[in-house]
Amino acid sequence: MSDAQANEAEKNIEIWKVKKLIKRLEAARGNGTSMISLIIPPKDQVSRAAKMLAEEYGTASNIKSRVNRQSVLSAITSTQQRLKLYNKVPTNGLVVYCGEILTSEGKERRVNIDFEPFKPINTSLYLCDNKFHTEALAELLESDQKFGFIIMDGNGALFGTLSGNTRDVIHKFSVDLPKKHGRGGQSALRFARLREEKRHNYVRKVAELAVQNFITNDKVNVAGIILAGSADFKNDLNQSDLFDNRLVTKVIKVVDVSYGGENGFNQAIELSSETLSNVKFIQEKKLIGKYFEEISQDSGRICYGIEDTLKALELGAVEVLIVFENLEINRWTLKDNNGAIITLHTTKQSEAANREQFMDRETGQEMEVVSQESFLEWIAEKYKDFGTNLEFVSDRSSEGNQFVKGFGGIGGLLRYKVNFEQLAEVDDDDDYYDVVPSSQSQNLSPRPRAVQQIRKKPASNAGKGPKGAVIRPSPLRSVETAS
Repeated sequence: MSDAQANEAEKNIEIWKVKKLIKRLEAARGNGTSMISLIIPPKDQVSRAAKMLAEEYGTASNIKSRVNRQSVLSAITSTQQRLKLYNKVPTNGLVVYCGEILTSEGKERRVNIDFEPFKPINTSLYLCDNKFHTEALAELLESDQKFGFIIMDGNGALFGTLSGNTRDVIHKFSVDLPKKHGRGGQSALRFARLREEKRHNYVRKVAELAVQNFITNDKVNVAGIILAGSADFKNDLNQSDLFDNRLVTKVIKVVDVSYGGENGFNQAIELSSETLSNVKFIQEKKLIGKYFEEISQDSGRICYGIEDTLKALELGAVEVLIVFENLEINRWTLKDNNGAIITLHTTKQSEAANREQFMDRETGQEMEVVSQESFLEWIAEKYKDFGTNLEFVSDRSSEGNQFVKGFGGIGGLLRYKVNFEQLAEVDDDDDYYDVVPSSQSQNLSPRPRAVQQIRKKPASNAGKGPKGAVIRPSPLRSVETAS
């Protein structure tokens, strides 16, 4: 992977983190007006913000309600402490959220968040409210280049946009155009004239709707426009005087597609992929397409499912880790009666259906919970420790949807073949693995002897997709082991 691709992957991970943060902050609510949202743009001064907070502290001291006054003063103090961590405003600006929120149980919990956004945030904001204000962060996500699509055929037209990994249909309509025929006799010219008139009206309607959909406040709201369709409709539109000149200058590609409607939209995106190479949606389709290609070629250099993917990560075999951006898997760290650390990966369904996985096998009692976190957040922080590149994908493309539904939303492209069936047998062999006390359980991995055995004898079915592999029921449970 080149440096440019690595930087793009890093940026995509930062974007994913901001999306998750926005979702959590938007849901948070507090008592009174004790939730502070502070945004300092690049090239601003930390000292100016600190001075402003000092003035706000003096003003807040006059709040009559004792409870609200204490909450606001506490939030301002926390914000001041966060600012002291910075000598100057970072290159992309600084975002700070501090305050007390109400949990689902009705308890108060303090939140202190400060970070540098993934790209410059040209907004200056200070608000003390009963909620966190994330509008400026949401604008950062929306400011990816957006491209417009017009798909035309003899049955109707579709208007759509593509931005990042989001594909939207914004308008579509149907038409009933007369077909060419050899009948008519003396009326043939009249029929031809009526046919041309209806085609002309169709092109005019598309041109008018293009203005409505792609021009806002007299400005074009897309970075470029792709015209697609069968027959000559797209060319007629592009060359027509009815097509707004502001939109004509934005046409970057004209492509022939075999279908109309949404199928034509999908095909137009694929045929425009070189032009749109920097759009996340295209990158995502290419990545998952490569994953499916490895399956079809029976190369054995893929893994799928949480269990096999984690094993491949521990071996350092995963070159690119592909994860669904909304994967709902929790990572539990538990301690059993003997002090051994056990790592468990569960879905909400498996947590409710199988409580036995949380039980100590010796005592029959529930094990002590050391920590519980989202697997996505854990892997976003730890993926570099496994020597892999992390790519988040959505289910908005047909390939992404197939990856999520058919492969569990997690998998990887491997550097070499891994025999997961033989690795499963090694997992069950007590000679190869030992459960150790928690004091010795840091940075532990399978014995090298097991890895050597796996590499000596690769199986022909290793790493196959569902057609070629024996799918084993996974308890998603692993015990940390000694090296």
